[in-house]
Amino acid sequence: MTENSAETEDTFSPDVSTTRNDDLHRYELHVGGKLAVQVRYIDRPGHVDFIHTETAEQFKGQGLAGVLAHFALDDVVASGKRIIPHCPYIYRYLRKHDAYNQCIDWPEQAPAGA
Repeated sequence: MTENSAETEDTFSPDVSTTRNDDLHRYELHVGGKLAVQVRYIDRPGHVDFIHTETAEQFKGQGLAGVLAHFALDDVVASGKRIIPHCPYIYRYLRKHDAYNQCIDWPEQAPAGA
């Protein structure tokens, strides 16, 4: 498991943590010990296929999915693997953040909802 804690005074609770949960094949962002956002993935040889992002209802609209996306993508890049964005949220995030361009294998079609 990879873990990171972040503290920001403007938007987020001081008790925000990000984790890669290999057993459940997802990245997680917790606020005050509660699972707020999860990004599901399939770990394949040489790349990570992002398949779904979900934010718990009470945490929507706070920018937390972007925090977790940044953490997850940085983790994949640091591992030397490539990114495949089949998740609509991750796909849109990557289209707005060109720092990851050299590490992406774009799917032939944009995912539904992207």
